Amino acid sequence: MADVASPAAARPTILVVEDEAPLLTLLRYNLEKQGFQVEEATDGQEALLRVAEARPDLILLDWMLPAMSGIEVCRQIRRRPATRDLPIIMVTARSEDQDAVRALDLGADDYITKPFAMEGLMARVRALLRRSGTVASRGVLAWRDLAMDQDAHRVTRGGRALHLGPTEYRLMEFLLQHPGRVFSREQLLDAVWGRDIHVEPRTVDVHIRRLRKAINGEGEVDVIRTVRSAGYALDVESP
Repeated sequence: MADVASPAAARPTILVVEDEAPLLTLLRYNLEKQGFQVEEATDGQEALLRVAEARPDLILLDWMLPAMSGIEVCRQIRRRPATRDLPIIMVTARSEDQDAVRALDLGADDYITKPFAMEGLMARVRALLRRSGTVASRGVLAWRDLAMDQDAHRVTRGGRALHLGPTEYRLMEFLLQHPGRVFSREQLLDAVWGRDIHVEPRTVDVHIRRLRKAINGEGEVDVIRTVRSAGYALDVESP
C-alpha cells in the first residue's frame, strides 16, 4: 500500500504492565496507533526493573499481577524520588468504589475498570500526559465550517455538534489534516486502520458513506469529493 506521510512528533513512552497477553497486544496496537512508543512488562518485578532502566512517561498498571500486585508496584514507584511523580493509571477488573479510593490514595493518578472503551482509555492517557507536561494540547483542526477539537474529541459543522463513530472520527481527523488532497482507498486504509489490519479496500466506501451522512445536513454542500478511479478528498465539487 502507498505511504502517507505523517508529521514528525515526539513519541511519549507508555509502559504497559499486564499479564493477559490478548489485552497486552490490544493495548500496544491502540497506543502505537495514537503515536506512542510502548514498552511491556508482564509482572510487577519486571515493571520495576523497566522503570529503573528507563523512566517511561506514563504507566498503565494492571491491579492483579503475578507475584507482586499492581498496588505494591505503585507504592514502590511512589517511594522513589526519581519516580514519585510518574503518571500511573490503574487498570483492573475490580469495580468496587473502595478499591478505586485505595488505588488513588496509594498514588495512582487515575483508575479505569475492565472492560473499558479503548477511546476512553486513550483520552485518559492523553489528558494525564498533558497534565504532566509531556505532550502539548493537540488543538483544533478546521476547514470551511468544519471544526474538530482533538482534546475534547468533539466535531462540529457550522456550530452544530456531529456524532461520529470511532472509525468515522479517525477518517475525519485524517482528512481535516490534509484538506484538498486526494487519497486512494489503500492510503486511507494505511492511515486510519493501520498496515497490520487486513481490511478490504471497499470497507473505506462504507465508512465514507457513514461519514457523509453524519456531516452533511439538509441543504449543506457535500464536503467529501469522490474522485473516480482515484479516491476521496475533503473538498467540494467545482461549480
